[in-house]
Amino acid sequence: MSVQASAALFRPVRAGNAFEETVERLLQAVRLGVVEAGGRLPPERELSERLGVSRVTVREAIRALSDAGYVESRRGRYGGTFVNAVLPPKPAGDGIIDAEELEDVLCLRHVLETGTAEQAAMRSLTPDERRHLKDALTEASVADLDDYRRRDARLHLAIAESSGSTSLTSAVADVRMRVDALLDRIPLLQPNLDHSNTQHATIVDAILGGDPATARQAMAEHTEGTASLLRGFLR
Repeated sequence: MSVQASAALFRPVRAGNAFEETVERLLQAVRLGVVEAGGRLPPERELSERLGVSRVTVREAIRALSDAGYVESRRGRYGGTFVNAVLPPKPAGDGIIDAEELEDVLCLRHVLETGTAEQAAMRSLTPDERRHLKDALTEASVADLDDYRRRDARLHLAIAESSGSTSLTSAVADVRMRVDALLDRIPLLQPNLDHSNTQHATIVDAILGGDPATARQAMAEHTEGTASLLRGFLR
């Protein structure tokens, strides 16, 4: 393992999306060959210290990558987490997405959805609008894995509708179609869904509480978490 490349990838993650960014860093190490096929990842304790996250977060990230077929954990004296000799096939469709195309979608989504959340929090919502937003949040929070992305999309559209702008809602719907096409190419990770539900609640609470700054910041962290996973799996 190159010391320089290892240091670059296994550097402290930013606060807010520890699980998602840990998955991204580990995937980068695998995809870029920093840890070669059959090679062993650094121990959980070392990864925890270098990435600046808890060992629980590291363990959840490794479990997610194991479930997706990228690594396997072995017990015993010579155990650890090893990169699989044969990695999972490339995502369905045209293979690994073009980096510029990916960043274009992620940038557009970030700008639109953070602004939309902020705008929604600046409005005095009607009782029906508040009820619609709360219902969408509840539906997303209790959705099972098979239905999660559809409910998630409906919540983001409800937030857009709360902005009071038809043009913004239309733009968010368009970019959401592009984001969903990318999300369909990566696995659903339960720790990410739990984290997303927590972030959703913070966003909606800020909108209902008339707090534009918090709504914008919470949405920014939310979109950045999704972006980390998409970059890790697809770029």
